[in-house]
Amino acid sequence: MKVLIIGSGGREHAFAWKIAQSSKVKKIYTSPGNGGTRLHGENVSIDLANMEELKSFVLSKKIDMLIVGPEGPLVDGIRDKFEADHEISHIPLIGPDARGALLEGSKEFAKDFMKKYNIPTAEYRSFSIETFEEAKDFLKTMNPPYVLKADGLAAGKGVLILDDYDEAVNELNLMFEGKFGQAGSKVVIEEHLSGIELSVFVLTDGKSYKLLPEAKDYKRIGEGDTGLNTGGMGAISPVPFAGRDFLDKVEDRIIKPTLSGLAQEGIDYRGFIFIGLMNCSGDPKVIEYNVRMGDPEAEVVIPRIKSDLMDLMMGVAEQNLDTRELIIDDNTVITVMLVSGGYPGDYEKGKIISGTDKTEGSILFHAGTENVSGRLLTSGGRVIAISSLADGMDKALETSFRNAEIINFEGKYYRKDIGFDLK
Repeated sequence: MKVLIIGSGGREHAFAWKIAQSSKVKKIYTSPGNGGTRLHGENVSIDLANMEELKSFVLSKKIDMLIVGPEGPLVDGIRDKFEADHEISHIPLIGPDARGALLEGSKEFAKDFMKKYNIPTAEYRSFSIETFEEAKDFLKTMNPPYVLKADGLAAGKGVLILDDYDEAVNELNLMFEGKFGQAGSKVVIEEHLSGIELSVFVLTDGKSYKLLPEAKDYKRIGEGDTGLNTGGMGAISPVPFAGRDFLDKVEDRIIKPTLSGLAQEGIDYRGFIFIGLMNCSGDPKVIEYNVRMGDPEAEVVIPRIKSDLMDLMMGVAEQNLDTRELIIDDNTVITVMLVSGGYPGDYEKGKIISGTDKTEGSILFHAGTENVSGRLLTSGGRVIAISSLADGMDKALETSFRNAEIINFEGKYYRKDIGFDLK
């Protein structure tokens, strides 16, 4: 098979790394890819906004499957466009259609969906500029901290958690005025949940599903979970506090009703569902849905999948996922993310990366790198995810942190406390 992976981050490198191990795969293309994905295939530049260009590439290269990494193309309806063109409609695309992608593309849609199908989540209401006064009154009925979520996609920046009522009102006004662009034209205000966060991941063919390993990621830039939110500074899987009893509750109360609800809505959902959860004293509640694998969670989840990922993807495409084998490694994987100095604010690119050839015992998933004339350079805020699989958390941590010291580039930064809260 020939496979085209859409995306440029650590998640896409993890897909390419794992899929390249399959005997079913002949060639992997990644668009646009990065300095790591090129190790497993060919990076190509395709304008996803130009369906004719994408169609031409798929047909000329005889692509057998598309795997869409990020949420943007899914929300924009890439699968719908494929299925509407008879020349390429037979080529399977892993990812939901535009209606299914609303689970991530619209916070209001997701919350209304959860309410309709009795999926446990925080209490909420959604507002627009026309109902600003009602929104202020609703905030008064809530206890701080106040949670404000831009309805649409905001590059991971559209969620604010504020302790002061006046600040919450001011930020709400700024959101309506365009702080997050069109994404904030509607805002969901919801109850703040107390507990410990984690994420579970489901792969579904629309009829059956496989529960992938759970993970916990670390969003804040600073140690001790301080500072600004990022795309993720590290992750761990399995999660020690998510035992079998808790995961059984997740399946019964959240996963099964979610898939049943999608079917009742007439949504043919084929792909990944990322469920962000809060463990509230042993009871799971949904914080959010994502319609793709997480990043950096993919970099700890995928290394724990021992079976053929391409075989599972074919099961999704052919809607016989229940006949495919999923074998999970019991060992621990920890990833530590190396980031550019200044991230998640302004940062410089083009810094020379050294030491990647001197690491041992870890998988290096490239996130923001590019190869220019044989030199590996930084090209993003998050640069390399160092993932280590070992028998036990301590050994995995030691390996990742040792290799984090070996790899170097100007301005390199990483958190040195990933996983310590779970020991």
